Amino acid sequence: MRYDDRRAAGRLLAEALEEWRGQDVVVLGLPRGGMPVAAEVARHLGAPLDVLVVRKLGVPQQPEWGFGAIGEHGVRVLNQDVISEAGLDSVEQDSVERVERAELDRRLHEYRQGRAALPVAGRVAVVVDDGVATGATAEAACRVVRGQGAARVVLAVPVGPTHSMARLRRAADEVVCPQPLRALGSVGAWYRNFAQTSDAEVTYLLAEAARATPRSPAGQSPEGALSSGPSRDVLIPAAGARLGAHLVVPDGAPAAVAFAHGSGSGRHSPRNRYVASALNRAGLATLLLDLLSDDEAHDRHNVFDIFLLARRLHAASLWLRGETGLPVAYFGASTGAAAALEAAALSGSGIRSVVSRGGRPDLATPAALTRLRAPTLLIVGSRDTQVLSLNRLAADRMHCEHRIAVVPGATHLFEEHGTLTTVAELARDWFTAHLDRPTAGTSPRRSQ
Repeated sequence: MRYDDRRAAGRLLAEALEEWRGQDVVVLGLPRGGMPVAAEVARHLGAPLDVLVVRKLGVPQQPEWGFGAIGEHGVRVLNQDVISEAGLDSVEQDSVERVERAELDRRLHEYRQGRAALPVAGRVAVVVDDGVATGATAEAACRVVRGQGAARVVLAVPVGPTHSMARLRRAADEVVCPQPLRALGSVGAWYRNFAQTSDAEVTYLLAEAARATPRSPAGQSPEGALSSGPSRDVLIPAAGARLGAHLVVPDGAPAAVAFAHGSGSGRHSPRNRYVASALNRAGLATLLLDLLSDDEAHDRHNVFDIFLLARRLHAASLWLRGETGLPVAYFGASTGAAAALEAAALSGSGIRSVVSRGGRPDLATPAALTRLRAPTLLIVGSRDTQVLSLNRLAADRMHCEHRIAVVPGATHLFEEHGTLTTVAELARDWFTAHLDRPTAGTSPRRSQ
């Protein structure tokens, strides 16, 4: 069956996506041809529409050979196998990315006309194109959206080859295609009218969708957005550096959670952003934080310099308490978990509680683990056996209230379906249950 045009394809595709009507969905069209299809899907589902610009990172001298892709908010997806085979160093990678990010930013500026991007963190992202051939662009788009913290990624296309659909199911949680074909030929062959979509049409469709989408009272973001309260990017002076951070403070927040990550991209971490989104929806303020600059993070010694990370986290928590007037808790990942425990164990820190996700609490000093009084939750994947053993060793030294929560089926990065949701729920419940200041007389409790 041939479609009359992209809008007709979008209407038929929308019927196949009916189950998502009324859910917390954002529809993302791939420019340019995917936008008319996406506009019909968004209209049918009653969902907001945005554009998803993805730029392939091509190997110099062989630009068709992609070593990764980039999207908004600093998201970058790399193929380490290609990088190794092509022998690319960091300078070459950065050079290609600078050029492609400039083009990405130019297109976004033209398409959105000053409107802010719709947040996808914690939401169902329906990625729409007018069809797929090899599926390379669609796969990169799904991985970029995943990197932005989407809770679920649904790829929806009117037509595509079955062999591409099978591969794309590894990048998306669900692939919807009304016409999967054994022999595609070309995408355009399945449309009676396949005229090129212009940049002006993309801009118009986005403006039209923005006018049609109801806004929340007082300009608040819709439920499920990362910023479920006043939010802003900040720079925090701490231990000889100015730390980049993103602060979200929902109205009436009872406490603030500072995120500690060992690498230099903590505030851009899709997993941290996803957990922060869940905490914001529960009414908690969050500070997504870079404890190291990008240059510092390239030196692995800094990533494992727990005392440096702890000093900067402590300084950031003092800033956070002064800025918001709220009590502070810590969420640590990787070596940032050890830094969170060291900082929380400082005399007079007043840290309400600590949660570690796949962290290395064993890297904190024995004295800090023994001195710690903040109730502590250590979350580890059941398949992350080495880190689980290290968490148990650290827990044996603790005299505060603590618990090890083992997430079934999860590996170190909690990439398996539903596992990161479990992490977010465990963290939310721990933080909300321990809003009162911990006392030195708290007797230890353990479970797993």
